[in-house]
Amino acid sequence: MSASLESLEVNGKKIDIIYEKDTSLPIVYMKLVFKGGGYISDGTKVSLSKFTAKILGDGTKTLGGVKFAEKLEERAIKFSISSGFETSTIDISSLKEQFDFSVDSVVELLNEPNFTKSAFEKTQAALIASSMKKEDDFDYVADSLLKHELFEGTPMASDGLGNRDDIKKITLDDSVDFFKAHYGVENLAVVIGGDIELDEAKKEIAKFIKVLAQGKPFAEQTFETKKITKDEVVYKDTKQAFVYFGSPFHLRVGDKDTYKVRVASFILGSSGFGSRLMEEIRVKNGLAYSVYSRHNLNKTNSYFSGYLQTKLDNEQKAKELVRKVIDDFVKKGATEKELEGAKKFILGSEPLRNETLSQRLSRSFNEYYLGQGLGYSEKELDSISKLTLVELNSFIKAHPEIAEIGFAIVTKKK
Repeated sequence: MSASLESLEVNGKKIDIIYEKDTSLPIVYMKLVFKGGGYISDGTKVSLSKFTAKILGDGTKTLGGVKFAEKLEERAIKFSISSGFETSTIDISSLKEQFDFSVDSVVELLNEPNFTKSAFEKTQAALIASSMKKEDDFDYVADSLLKHELFEGTPMASDGLGNRDDIKKITLDDSVDFFKAHYGVENLAVVIGGDIELDEAKKEIAKFIKVLAQGKPFAEQTFETKKITKDEVVYKDTKQAFVYFGSPFHLRVGDKDTYKVRVASFILGSSGFGSRLMEEIRVKNGLAYSVYSRHNLNKTNSYFSGYLQTKLDNEQKAKELVRKVIDDFVKKGATEKELEGAKKFILGSEPLRNETLSQRLSRSFNEYYLGQGLGYSEKELDSISKLTLVELNSFIKAHPEIAEIGFAIVTKKK
């Protein structure tokens, strides 16, 4: 059974439900998605969404984090709360016989979150430790620098975690207010599947709606990418150069050419061995162990980006070669051999991307969230199978902006 788009109306508010029945295992999986609950809504309080998700995961006010976790673990229930850029999510999975208990436990948490001084201090300490650890992750540093340059002045410029000072500015009241505003019925969508009937699924979902606040309506936004006019460099005590690059990519979700992005991206840099960048930079010139690039196409933003690591002495040469490879790709396009190779891999590996229930539900939700309609992925594959070299190269040449790359680099000062 493929996923279907259902709905549940409570107090005049319609909640969208992505549902798939799968009785192959006696397991039920549920994800509550709060649109606008990610760090897109942090405002001036960097890390607020991640702080709120973290403290919410610390059990109920009555039980606390440890006892609440033990309560779930005793019944092999998996539970997590996370915050991304656009959304925050609550994930629950358990055996069918434990699912009602699972839902009741999480409903209890949402009705009585552990917004206490001790939980607040614990969350603050954990996030500060995580932030400090990230300072020594040079891939993370370079990637954050790149995003800051590409999206300066927008929420995309933040990594969502912030630094020690950012985290210290957050108060318990800030987190409580964020929870009430963004974990509400107004922006809720539910993904549920497994060994459960639709009517029973709706009954379980209704339990959440009874305890959640109405929430603040989320106004969808889009963010333009800026061209990086000069290299941004951070100096660290490192034995390698961490080279990240990016540029604008002028396409939006819903454009008729979006399926071509997948093929072009595969050929240029997202496929690993066999990609243009890998062949030129690693195989032919030995400048990096690996190099990767992709065309990022999201609901709120679109941009081109990539990265590599190289020896300090090879940093400049690697940068020049990256520029050349991308420039050649934009001007000359792909070859027939590259197109056929991309088609063979993308179409041939499709069954592996749909093996598990969670994979299928995740894909169905993405189709729904991006406004493509359930079943879009099958239509995309059909379009890819019919794609000609002339059509692909016309698309590639229509986007010369990706060749206007800028660099964000972590390296050692000479």
